[in-house]
Amino acid sequence: MLILFDNGTPPRFAMPSKVMSSWKQSNADGTGFANGELIAAAEAAGFELLLTTDKNIRYQQHLTGRTIAFVVLGNQQWPTLRRYIERVVAAVNAATPGSYTEVDVPFG
Repeated sequence: MLILFDNGTPPRFAMPSKVMSSWKQSNADGTGFANGELIAAAEAAGFELLLTTDKNIRYQQHLTGRTIAFVVLGNQQWPTLRRYIERVVAAVNAATPGSYTEVDVPFG
């Protein structure tokens, strides 16, 4: 699975290599892409999933009819997130084209 990490994804975030191939999209804000443009460019480039920390993406973008799946991390703080990595892996493995999943990661 080809996964796009947005710029809010923790830099130390890593998943088992058997789960995915990835490209770290660093500094999305500096590219001039708005979210909708980034999503369209990611789909055109063949990405199958966008891993993001933007909980508002479903309200800010029209996600219906997209081919890319969305997995939203509930917390971007690595010390907390790493304790719930199995939830992220499960959400990624369950993703289907156009799906939207929020991974519950408590704060603290």
